[in-house]
Amino acid sequence: MRRIILSTESGADLPEVLADKHDVQVVPMHVIMDGQDYLDGHLSVNEIYDFYERTKKIPSTSATNVHEYHEFFKKIRKDFPDSIIIHIGYTSKASASFQNALIAAEDFKDLFLIDALNVTGGLTAVVMYAVTLLEKEPSIDPVHLIEKIESKVPKSRLAFIPGSLDFLKAGGRVSNLAYLGGALLKIKPCIELVEGKLVSTRKYRGNMNNVAEKLMRDYLNQYDIDRQQIYFIYSIGLSETIKQRITEMANETGFENSTWIQAGAMISTHSGPGGFGIAGIEV
Repeated sequence: MRRIILSTESGADLPEVLADKHDVQVVPMHVIMDGQDYLDGHLSVNEIYDFYERTKKIPSTSATNVHEYHEFFKKIRKDFPDSIIIHIGYTSKASASFQNALIAAEDFKDLFLIDALNVTGGLTAVVMYAVTLLEKEPSIDPVHLIEKIESKVPKSRLAFIPGSLDFLKAGGRVSNLAYLGGALLKIKPCIELVEGKLVSTRKYRGNMNNVAEKLMRDYLNQYDIDRQQIYFIYSIGLSETIKQRITEMANETGFENSTWIQAGAMISTHSGPGGFGIAGIEV
């Protein structure tokens, strides 16, 4: 029986403990700060925030390139000979990473790619769904497995509140007028993945303690999320009080498991400090 190996990008923010436990292979994306290129995962988030405090500039990000993917897939084949590789990728609508993976994959047999049309916890949710399927049925036919994973891609729901309008403004993601209005009224945009694209779907007003609870309630009212698992994403700076309250709400609403995921360097350059997100898969 040939072994199936799952892989994804660092932009999934898949916790290292889960990647190691399930042999999920993770290829790094890139963060460019002060003219230097860093591999995501080799640059601490605190360094990004310190850089912003000093310069009022944020780093840029870039995709994993074709050569890196080629070397990544080659290493998987070396470490897991005769394996079948299923790569579950970062949304193609927000990065060139998936397209680069497709090009690299042309040189490999038994390598299949799935566009998860999602990022961070939404991508992790799809990867961990695949992990669960493999654990339940290790001998599952790869084609059948791929069909099952692809059926869940449109049901993976991610919503998040960036932690800082200052960070969004510095990155050119909001206009000065929107920034001033939002800052004065303490408005925080909710960002969701809609058909793989990052879209602002609603706005909240108030401090993050209240906003996080409102987002949780709205998210669960909008989506019928599988109660077996929910993921919460945070960027450094989110208060422990908020984490505790959100975990309580997950328990109160019947979730069997909740997992907190820290946004890595790549995702944190878009969310800013103190961001909060929710991800899960609809039934």
